[in-house]
Amino acid sequence: MVPHCYAVRYAATNGDENILKVSISGHPGSGTTTLVNSICKLMSWTTVNGGDIFRNQAKDRGISLAEFSEICRSDESIDRMLDAMLIEYMEAEDGPEIVESRLAGWWAYRQNISCVRIWLEVSDEERAHRVSSREGLSMEEALSANKKRLLVDRQRYESMYGIRPSDATPYTHTIDATTLSKEEVLKVALKILKEEEK
Repeated sequence: MVPHCYAVRYAATNGDENILKVSISGHPGSGTTTLVNSICKLMSWTTVNGGDIFRNQAKDRGISLAEFSEICRSDESIDRMLDAMLIEYMEAEDGPEIVESRLAGWWAYRQNISCVRIWLEVSDEERAHRVSSREGLSMEEALSANKKRLLVDRQRYESMYGIRPSDATPYTHTIDATTLSKEEVLKVALKILKEEEK
């Protein structure tokens, strides 16, 4: 296994190997993927992204993301299956060092997985600005799209699991990244991981 600096080390419950885990969550446009990629590149860590699991399932079924999203809205069992897959990765003795998903922190908390659980907090306006730049939308369109997506997702998560992704309960740390550069966010995250290692 690659040496892991700044990581939190915990004994595995089913063996002598150490499990190294960090969950990183945030609303769309909060910079979670950018942060995860930066940490993985710097530390030679591996990661599992909940969004990738979703996209791979759509690809395996030979349908578009939009089509798969519609199926998921009408069939909760698919969402539950995808979440179960993510939890399986999180609990695996040889799993990734980082799991990224809006519910990753909640699953780590509910499954009693000892790890650092980070939530990236970014204002609605800043997230809309990032989505606008990335997807070529106007600020008004980005704000409206983000608001609609958050409402739909919140209703689904509350209905299925009785939770809100942004509820601070499960997170060990919150990083207010609204005014921070990606380098500054990375610096804060690494400091958190290093301090937790002590």
